[in-house]
Amino acid sequence: MPMMDAQIRQCVDPTCRFRFPWTEHDPPALRCPRCGAPVDIVRTLPQRAEAGERECSALDGPPLAALLDNVRSAFNVGSIFRCADGAGVAHLYLCGVTPTPANPKVAKTALGAEQSIPCSHHNNAIDLARQLKAEGWRLWALEGGPAAQSLAGAALPAGAGVVLVAGNEVTGVDLGLLALCERTVAIPMWGVKRSLNVAVAFGVAVYALRFRWLNHSCFENRKLQVANNPSSSKK
Repeated sequence: MPMMDAQIRQCVDPTCRFRFPWTEHDPPALRCPRCGAPVDIVRTLPQRAEAGERECSALDGPPLAALLDNVRSAFNVGSIFRCADGAGVAHLYLCGVTPTPANPKVAKTALGAEQSIPCSHHNNAIDLARQLKAEGWRLWALEGGPAAQSLAGAALPAGAGVVLVAGNEVTGVDLGLLALCERTVAIPMWGVKRSLNVAVAFGVAVYALRFRWLNHSCFENRKLQVANNPSSSKK
C-alpha cells in the first residue's frame, strides 16, 4: 500500500524545538504538542511505495506458517502480521480470542499486511493442531521452559512445512497444544527478564528460521557445485 504524505515539523520556540513527524492521517498539528508554540514544516518526506507481491514459491526452505493461540492484544497481532509478511509466512491461523483483521486495531500496526497474508480463525487450537499434523505440518512451539531448545541450535526440518506456535501473552502456549508440538524452541535471554513480548519474539523467530534456511540452502548449493566441479572449491 502506498505511504501517505508526511512531514517533519519543529517547534519555533528556541527553548523547546520539539521535532516530530506528521502525516495526513494525523490530527492537525499547527502548534507544538509539548509547549503550544507554532511549528514550522522543516521537511516534506517523499512517498514510499511498498514492494509488489512476494513470490512465496521463490523462498528458501519448507513452507512456514504460524498459529496464534489466544493472543489477546490486537496491536500484537497486527505486528505479527507485519513480521509474517516480511518473512514470507504463508498463513496465519488465529485461534480462540486472537483478534482477526476485522478488528481495526490490528490494521493500526499491520499497516496493510493484514491484507496480504492469508489467515483464518479457529475456535479451538488443539483441534486445529491435530488437523495440521494430519496434513503433514510440523508444529514448533515458541515457548520457554526446561524442555525448550535454543532456536539458534535447533536442527532444521527437511521437507515438511513448519507451523510456529505462539501463545497467550501471560499464560504462554496451552499445555494441551504444547503436547502436540514436535519441538519447543526458545530465544536465548541474557537479561533479567525471561521472555520477550510475543510479537517481538515472533519476529525474531520467523526471521531466524528464514535466514537459517537461506544459509542452509546456500551451503547445500555450494556442496552440489563442488561435487559437480571439484576445481571450484579451490577458488
